[in-house]
Amino acid sequence: MSRELLKYVEKKYKNDIIKFHRDIVAIPSESCKEKAVDERIRKEMLKVGFDSVRIDKMGNIIGRIGTGKTIIAMDAHIDTVGIGSPELWKWDPYKGKIENGNIYGRGSVDQKGGMTGMVYAAKLIKDFKLTGDYTLYVVGSVQEEDCDGLCWQYLYKEEKMRPEVVVITEPTNTNVYIGHRGRVEIGITVYGKSAHGSAPERGDNAVYKMSKVVAAIEKLNTTFKESDDKILGKGTVAVSYIECKTPSLCAIPDEAYIHLDRRINRSEPKKKVLDQIRKAIKPTGVKAKIEILTYDTPSYRNLRYPTEKFYPAWLLDEKHKAARAALKTSEDLYRKKVKPGKWTFSTNGTATMGMFKIPTVGFGPGNEKFAHSVEDHCPISHLLEAAVWYATFPQNYLKAKGGK
Repeated sequence: MSRELLKYVEKKYKNDIIKFHRDIVAIPSESCKEKAVDERIRKEMLKVGFDSVRIDKMGNIIGRIGTGKTIIAMDAHIDTVGIGSPELWKWDPYKGKIENGNIYGRGSVDQKGGMTGMVYAAKLIKDFKLTGDYTLYVVGSVQEEDCDGLCWQYLYKEEKMRPEVVVITEPTNTNVYIGHRGRVEIGITVYGKSAHGSAPERGDNAVYKMSKVVAAIEKLNTTFKESDDKILGKGTVAVSYIECKTPSLCAIPDEAYIHLDRRINRSEPKKKVLDQIRKAIKPTGVKAKIEILTYDTPSYRNLRYPTEKFYPAWLLDEKHKAARAALKTSEDLYRKKVKPGKWTFSTNGTATMGMFKIPTVGFGPGNEKFAHSVEDHCPISHLLEAAVWYATFPQNYLKAKGGK
């Protein structure tokens, strides 16, 4: 059936899929600026025949197929990171260039490809009557690049969306993924004493103090062990931003700040993470303010939904019915045995399963190694395959749920 669907979608909808994907890639949609791409997705959802389409108060777009008892959700975040230095791009990041069977541009792989596949999966469900006792929600979520999982915190707590299973459509290179490490955003601030730059001995240079802290963090990163989580891998920590405050460029800085990107496995709760940093810094003798940060940026619809920047790791047992359904869906499509994998980065799964324990699996077009890069692109063949995969997963899940 899956191979028949693939031939069908290639013959009948390939051009529509290419056009839609190029259109949404061509619309800049950095976090908190997703309004225009929301509207373009809404237009396509209505065109292919979703039963209902709406945009919630945060800005997440939600398309529905069916009214059955089993609730299934599929998620693609529709925001992107920025483009960085334009000079580094070999093509216009907002043109959706086609070359060698790929569509290039910012967000093509991370992660508008998932949205393209999901929208045309709905068309296949309608065309082939792949319905059943299920309701499918296709979610285009906002602000993920700023704060992964925030959208699903809102959907779960405020919209009361309670799916039995969630499919995250971040790029997996068309493999099935069942987890990833979590992460924590941590701020460290040290204080000094300002003085004139001509007499540095009169002051207490906060940058010099912070340099000792940075060296301690670099050393801490070498101490994490694979054995802490053999499946998801060891934790990491990196300084991702640094700044200082100084009265002038001829004065001693009296404050310095660094931002840490701390990747965590399942055995690293908040207290352990913070205690590790305190212990690492202690030998330097530097007194520092260490804190897990809070996200409180309004969405494009001006909704604030503050959250602590602690994003749990998660892993689904590959014997779980959701994982079995995902693997069966891939095996039907690719006609080979499939072994589940994991993402290197973090996704909205940090909320769906990490926080709310909703069984979550991943399948997405494109390779994650091109995410956030100037090589951002997605193979057209993956978009077609994703449409088939998303269209056939619900029925496979119902069969797995029924023990068939």
